[in-house]
Amino acid sequence: MFSLIPAIAQYPTYQVFLAAVLALVLAGAMFPFWIRLLRYRNIGQQVRADGPQGHLVKQGTPTMGGVLILIVVALVYLSGGVVGKRGLIVLMAMLACGLLGFIDDYAKVVHERSLGLRPRAKILGQALVAIAVALAAVNWAHLNPHVLVPFMGTLDLGVLVSTFKIGTFSIEVPWLYVILVWFMVVGESNAVNLTDGLDGLAAGSVMIVMLAYAAIAFRQGHLEVALMAASVAGACLGFLWYNSFPADIFMGDTGSLGLGAAIAAFAIVTKTELLLVLIGGIYLVEILSVVLQVLSFKLTGKRIFRMAPIHHHFEMKGWSETKIMVRFWIITGILAGAGFALYIAGSLNR
Repeated sequence: MFSLIPAIAQYPTYQVFLAAVLALVLAGAMFPFWIRLLRYRNIGQQVRADGPQGHLVKQGTPTMGGVLILIVVALVYLSGGVVGKRGLIVLMAMLACGLLGFIDDYAKVVHERSLGLRPRAKILGQALVAIAVALAAVNWAHLNPHVLVPFMGTLDLGVLVSTFKIGTFSIEVPWLYVILVWFMVVGESNAVNLTDGLDGLAAGSVMIVMLAYAAIAFRQGHLEVALMAASVAGACLGFLWYNSFPADIFMGDTGSLGLGAAIAAFAIVTKTELLLVLIGGIYLVEILSVVLQVLSFKLTGKRIFRMAPIHHHFEMKGWSETKIMVRFWIITGILAGAGFALYIAGSLNR
């Protein structure tokens, strides 16, 4: 679409802006119909009884909004006419983990309980996606298995490589890099899933993170990646109109797992793997709060937080959902902005 119109093709910045706007408008227009369909099919959220008691009123709220988010992103990106291997790797990771989340959501709806897939099955599925992303990045997109360390140079994770022959094709497996990608995809998808516990929290934070990756990709000259990031940001913003407190719909695991994997994939294809710790810092805080809570209880019998993930801790202290959401957005913006600034500073020194 963008590349077929000469007037638009001359201005890549406008193309990125247009992708975000199209995704926003399309999501905003389609979600009312999607919400009606979910209500008609009685596809609603199953709330955990051991969670915050204030969340019990959300029982039955339509879920699986992530299905439409991923569809909108795929439609806008693929119809844009500027498609590349790096962008397709991100799209593959997002849709694959989104499918895993869909299976999880469907199991919850069918069995009418808050627990879906077993944790081992979910981790196994995410691991397979991570391996596919790593191998596609190295063998298909021809990205080197090096990790950029800001202001220090590069770390070669391709020193331990195995080569496998499949017919006329050779597949290189840089084991250390595959392990790193595994941690990134599995960790980030689960971290965003944990963050999706308050109305608007996950969607708003993902939108902010996507803007940072769109800027990084645009700076690198990878327009197809910038368009993909802009499409995700626009779709999340369109969804946020209906997901803001009090939410009319939740994204479910379909959205949170898919978007989390997309964030990790963006870090991989832009070669900013280590900056993910800063740009996606809010998700690191969320998942670490759970880890620390579990370790503390097992080792000492005491809890560090009133409830984990940490956004529930503040909720138990009496903060409103809106207050937590907005403050977490602000923190996300600061961290994402700092990550982009660090990337710019590091690139200027190279």
